[in-house]
Amino acid sequence: MIDRDTFISAPKVYYHTFGCKLNFAETASVAENFSRNGYVTAAKEETPDLVVVNSCSVTAEADRKCRSTLRSFNRRWPNAAILVTGCYAQLHPEQLLEIPGVRAVVGINDKLKLPEIARTALTETVTTTFPSASELREFMPSCSRGDRTRFFLKVQDGCDYWCTYCTIPKARGRSRSGTIPQLVEQARLVAEQGGKEIVLTGVNIGDFGHGRDDNFTDLCRALDQVDGIERYRISSIEPNLLTDELIDFVAGSRAFMPHFHIPLQNGNDEVLKLMRRRYDTALFAAKVNKVKEVIPDAFIGVDLIVGARGETSERFESSKAFVESLPISHLHVFSYSERPGTKALDIEHVVSQEEKHIRSAIMHELSARKHAEFASSFLGTVRPVLLEHGHGDNSVTGGFTDNYLRIETSLDKCMDNTICKMRLDTLMDDGETIAASIVEE
Repeated sequence: MIDRDTFISAPKVYYHTFGCKLNFAETASVAENFSRNGYVTAAKEETPDLVVVNSCSVTAEADRKCRSTLRSFNRRWPNAAILVTGCYAQLHPEQLLEIPGVRAVVGINDKLKLPEIARTALTETVTTTFPSASELREFMPSCSRGDRTRFFLKVQDGCDYWCTYCTIPKARGRSRSGTIPQLVEQARLVAEQGGKEIVLTGVNIGDFGHGRDDNFTDLCRALDQVDGIERYRISSIEPNLLTDELIDFVAGSRAFMPHFHIPLQNGNDEVLKLMRRRYDTALFAAKVNKVKEVIPDAFIGVDLIVGARGETSERFESSKAFVESLPISHLHVFSYSERPGTKALDIEHVVSQEEKHIRSAIMHELSARKHAEFASSFLGTVRPVLLEHGHGDNSVTGGFTDNYLRIETSLDKCMDNTICKMRLDTLMDDGETIAASIVEE
């Protein structure tokens, strides 16, 4: 183990994040906290003294990847102390402490204490408390810059829904959120740093303000007034919380983009009941159609789980037909993963892994067709694009339109973090990216 008295300079920390954009936002806040407490971020070629891993546990595969990565870190840096936090750490700390090199497994409530815990973990194994879901009530503000131009602002945490297939409420705790003044101030700080786009993240962001008098639309109205921020995107919002008021607000907003991500999870009402989702297909279709009615150009992404318990062949075909009928732009397809301790394990009819793969391939093909049709409908039009840094010599630059179409263009100079008008010329071979050209003002 490391003798802390041998440090010639501040301890070096390497950060690794699994999972959702919410986790990435939280890791950024953790890193800032370490910096304030005298640690430095390890450069790419340096050997870290500490490795901080923010874990995910949304699927069994996420757990496996985390364990595998931890072992690889220990082989690569055998003298480094590894600290693990996040959802996997909260749910199964005992599994992680068995992995060589792991010196501390830190519960959700103790994330802000990581620098203090790390001081001890440099020389000995540390354990922290792991409160139950009902005791997880603290909201940790977090905002991070993505790997390109956008920032991710955490506005809400936790979930009270307890869908039968999901462990996130157990890992994240009760629904809670920041205050509007607090989040507006964070947006102002992003603007001061030159940020132009913010993605609002959370576990169930439509539940913002739960237990208070304000709500998610109130937050969006306040954020829309922040000077300097030209784009906001809503990361994901439950269909039963996607109000007509919010849709109408986005339609007339200064900065909220025509882009929605709405989790469906299954397109069959019987399976939705088994999942204990809080809507049916009729409500979901009504929300999608409302978006398209008032914002015809909107990009609509949809989460879909295939192979869930109870999804018979007939119910899968029903789900597929429903998805085909929707004017959506893209599917995020997930194969159902058994999670210990969930109510879904009591549901009859188990779908084989082979059948899950088949259903996943079918839905991915449907997604590719939907995306290509949506993208093709805008060829020849001009739309605002936020350009991102180029590749290599910066001759090729990427970016996204307001309605979330990915573009590539050739430029003779770097225009990173610049919004400009671009003509959408041709759909590239991947069926998603559009070759575009700048329209001179």
